[in-house]
Amino acid sequence: MFLKSSIKLNFPSQLWNILRRSMFIQSQDTPNPNSVKFLPGRSVLDSSIGTRDFPTLQSAYISPLAKQLFRIDGVKSVFLGSDFITITKQHDDIQWQILKPDIYAAIMDFFSTNLPVIDEDAQQPTSSVSPEDDDTTAMIKELLDTRIRPTVQEDGGDITFVGFVDGVVKLKLQGACTSCPSSIITLKNGVQNMLQFYVPEVKSVEQVEDEVDMVAKKEFQELEHKLEEELGEQEEEEEAKDELKTSSKK
Repeated sequence: MFLKSSIKLNFPSQLWNILRRSMFIQSQDTPNPNSVKFLPGRSVLDSSIGTRDFPTLQSAYISPLAKQLFRIDGVKSVFLGSDFITITKQHDDIQWQILKPDIYAAIMDFFSTNLPVIDEDAQQPTSSVSPEDDDTTAMIKELLDTRIRPTVQEDGGDITFVGFVDGVVKLKLQGACTSCPSSIITLKNGVQNMLQFYVPEVKSVEQVEDEVDMVAKKEFQELEHKLEEELGEQEEEEEAKDELKTSSKK
């Protein structure tokens, strides 16, 4: 599992120029210095739809294009028009010269897939926030639902909230995340850092395993140990055969 909070690309600048020219992507400043208008040189939304505003990732469930743009670290909101896409960054410290290459790439990647910009059949995700939750717990759940889980779910997994005790957020990994080698890195570098940024009360994030998970993990470790023993026995047999061959030649 890898939390794709940002899209990192290493294309040479010449290739970027070729790709941009092929789609005629342009960018225009707006009166708001934190917002830039991108024109891909093709239709974005049908004129009958009008415009669509996506202030959060959770609200973008209906638009595959908006969801892809929200995967870029630093994107605050996405606004779609008939032939343009307006991106608003999260704060002044983020430089457009860093964001723009990732935005160009996301736009080009999306339109190469021929996916619909708006998927009217998409189902709105349900919120895990409960009326009984205190303000801190509600904020943690809201961040998980809007900023973290949608990205993880696209990778074939999920993260569910288990509890918040003494500053420790306890989460359960599901699906592809359970056996992914990068799960711990994702929890610490991705989920924990984001939660701590928005919720100062969060001290750390820990993975919680239920009984089924622990049994599966134990069985896997036992199988791994058995395979290592069998491999060691095979290596010893090979060494013994080699020694026998050497001694017979003498």
